[in-house]
Amino acid sequence: MNKRRAEISKASELPKSLSLNIGPIIVAPVGNQTAAVGREVVFSCSVRNIGKFKVAWLRASDQTVLTVHTRTVTHNARISVSYETGSNPGSGATSGAFGVTGSSQATEEVVNGTWRLHIRQLKESDRDCYMCQINTSPMKSELGCVDILVPPDIVYGGETTADLAVSEGDNATLSCRATGRPTPRVSWRREDGDTIFIRASSTGGSTFEKHENYNGSLLQFHRVERRQMGVYLCIASNDVPPAVSKRVTLAVNFAPTVTVPNQLLGAPLGTEVTLKCYVEAFPNTINYWVKNHRGTNDEMLLEGPKYSVREERSGYKVLMELAIKGFTEQDVGSYKCISTNSLGRADGTLRLYEIKIGFDRTSRGKDHVSIIGGLAEAAQSSGASNAGGRAPGYTSSLSHILSMFLFIPVLWPR
Repeated sequence: MNKRRAEISKASELPKSLSLNIGPIIVAPVGNQTAAVGREVVFSCSVRNIGKFKVAWLRASDQTVLTVHTRTVTHNARISVSYETGSNPGSGATSGAFGVTGSSQATEEVVNGTWRLHIRQLKESDRDCYMCQINTSPMKSELGCVDILVPPDIVYGGETTADLAVSEGDNATLSCRATGRPTPRVSWRREDGDTIFIRASSTGGSTFEKHENYNGSLLQFHRVERRQMGVYLCIASNDVPPAVSKRVTLAVNFAPTVTVPNQLLGAPLGTEVTLKCYVEAFPNTINYWVKNHRGTNDEMLLEGPKYSVREERSGYKVLMELAIKGFTEQDVGSYKCISTNSLGRADGTLRLYEIKIGFDRTSRGKDHVSIIGGLAEAAQSSGASNAGGRAPGYTSSLSHILSMFLFIPVLWPR
């Protein structure tokens, strides 16, 4: 190539009369190019002293003739040729330019010109070398190659994981294969933006690595846990837009577990009491409440005037709530929250009791409040603690007692 450039440079320094005698000269290299699929590439071939000879463009790999002089001979509609007179290499002059649809308006008297090969809407199959050729004897030519960049694409089928469901404690691998040129980079992230947890040891240690994004085509989980369940995005990019992604759902199946935050609850008659249970399970569970009756079957509690049943779901977690309206003596007893799915059943027990509040007055004018059946024996308020020496009223004493026992969780040994 360097030798050819030296010949071109030497010919350009010759007197005009002498250069006409040596015939056509390609005065600049065609050059190599890089372009993305769908774009257009243009090769230029500048020739001096063309005389009676013709310039043609060929595909180098199979020697297919694409254009001859100013006429396109290939049937590929994406390929065309244009011609400019009097343009110097790299000058970009457009004097005398015209279309490429077959007319031959250039004359043999023209001694300088540039022939341009246009390839539009590039495809991967256009990746090749293209030759500017002059029909002299021996033939003169210059070669230019094009590299086609291809945006990433995810390969579906066996090489890319579909949605996956495994049992808790098993191993799981998410795979994602992408094609493109240059080779795409593949990374993973959670669709909900949460951190990706991966065990630091494949032997199932307790240490986890945290990743906002995980790089690699394989995302491996050893002894998978429920918190690793979710939707993962495989993202492929190679700096050729657009990047692409694929959603892969990892489901972790496990039997229900029930947690009861307050196993023992007390309330005065006439109030509304809310019982709570926390459930973790996948797949989704059927949840319900029952009341235990001695000597008879349990009673299932349904939504209605007496009970309000509510569920709040978040992923594999469920908050169960049972509100008992107008608490009476008949409502005292044991309640169960029950959760079941295809893998098992679990329940939690809560005991509900009555808080009895009584009042009596002593000869000293003090209010004595007794909690019967509660966890506290008694509470009293003294008039000395009130400014002005006045004893507090009934309402303030009752409000104080209720706030103590209705809003502070009562702990009970399991």
